[in-house]
Amino acid sequence: MSGFYGSISTHDVVSEVFYGTDYHSHLGTKRGGMAFFNSLTNAFERSIHSLENSYFRNKFEDEINRFSGNSGIGIISDTDSQPILLNTHLGMFALVTVSRINNIDELTKRFLEKGGHFLENSQGFTNHTELIAKLICEEQDFVSGIENVQRHIKGSCSILILTKDFMLAARDKLGRTPIIIGKNGEGFCAASESCSFSNTGYETHYNVGPGEVVRLTAGKMESVLQAKTEMQICSFLWVYYGYPPSHYEGINVDESRYRCGAALARRDTVEVDFVSGIPDSGIGHAIGYSNEKRIPYKRSYTKYTPTWPRSFMPQDQTTRDLVAKMKLIPNADLVKGKRIVFLDDSIVRGTQLRDNTKDLHACGAEAVHMRIACPPLTFPCMFLNFSQSRSTLELATRKAISKLDGSEDHFQEYVNPQSDRYQAMVKQIAIDLGLDSLMYQDMNDLVEAIGLPKEKLCTHCWDGSSRF
Repeated sequence: MSGFYGSISTHDVVSEVFYGTDYHSHLGTKRGGMAFFNSLTNAFERSIHSLENSYFRNKFEDEINRFSGNSGIGIISDTDSQPILLNTHLGMFALVTVSRINNIDELTKRFLEKGGHFLENSQGFTNHTELIAKLICEEQDFVSGIENVQRHIKGSCSILILTKDFMLAARDKLGRTPIIIGKNGEGFCAASESCSFSNTGYETHYNVGPGEVVRLTAGKMESVLQAKTEMQICSFLWVYYGYPPSHYEGINVDESRYRCGAALARRDTVEVDFVSGIPDSGIGHAIGYSNEKRIPYKRSYTKYTPTWPRSFMPQDQTTRDLVAKMKLIPNADLVKGKRIVFLDDSIVRGTQLRDNTKDLHACGAEAVHMRIACPPLTFPCMFLNFSQSRSTLELATRKAISKLDGSEDHFQEYVNPQSDRYQAMVKQIAIDLGLDSLMYQDMNDLVEAIGLPKEKLCTHCWDGSSRF
């Protein structure tokens, strides 16, 4: 995915943009950046660093003292280098985006054929944010430019624009990613994660609607493009990559995960000695299961974070697999001779889970049961970059179907939870991963646990339904 944070205030915001952006570090793996407008020099100041071998805070902590400004934006980017700085017919501005552009080659060709050029191409592809900047600058004002972006891109795009006078927060046209506005006595902030507010001195003030554009100054917030009625916010915000204390559309992440776990518990009849969660996102689901079943919760796994980074930070899969294994330490004294039910957010390829199961059996676990907080993943994500490398053939579901059928002639039966083929697929995945049993979340239970109508949620990963 990616995540951004911006502040505009009557006082210097460098520190709060630094810490506010850092609270989005769980959302990105590639680049981090910040930009500030310095009114004394009448210029923008910017810094961008790679995050592929370290964390945002480590890369920027030594240089924040050289920045100054009452307005600024920051980004944890899972794609390209940001922020972009521009001097255009609309004036000087800085830009960050949370975006996935599926037709980027088509749009790149369109600009090149018109005699245009791209500067930010050092990574071998068109910089998404630079392309978005070009679409904005095709129009005569920022709001019309943002509408132009939403008309032309296929995928998703949320935007923060910083000028010398104001900040614009523009949410994706179908609201696939959130923007939350915070407020204090001296100004406003805008963020992907509301958990970034409390320690930077802000309180939640407003949820930007789908397609809405909000203009912020230190003293005022106004909607300059009204929200659309149609929304398809990503369900995985609550299931997996949202941070536990955050909320989207007013719905808290961990509360939703507790409800997910409780829903699984009500459908489950397995007999176990205790419940565990796969750190980190599986913990909330496991607590919900434990509370509902009145079965003890214990930490079979502990994450070792001082030296092992996030498992998706390294760019090659071999290293990601190694990190995923090494950062989780099983507690053999708890596990030996016990029947355990584990909760996790999802199964993608299953590589890490298979290794975890081997470790637990090696520690003497009598039985390892897995309960997954969402339905089986059967389609790769088309709208966010958190799963951009997840091809269809890599998915555990598709590999199981291939083993059982050799083709996808009966695919619709395999994704129907009421069918025998669905049950056979789940059983095959359990065999592939060395599990004693496996159960997935029911779609209706997931929707109820999140608390929004299904038509307001993007569930494409599970059922292929989506709007563009």
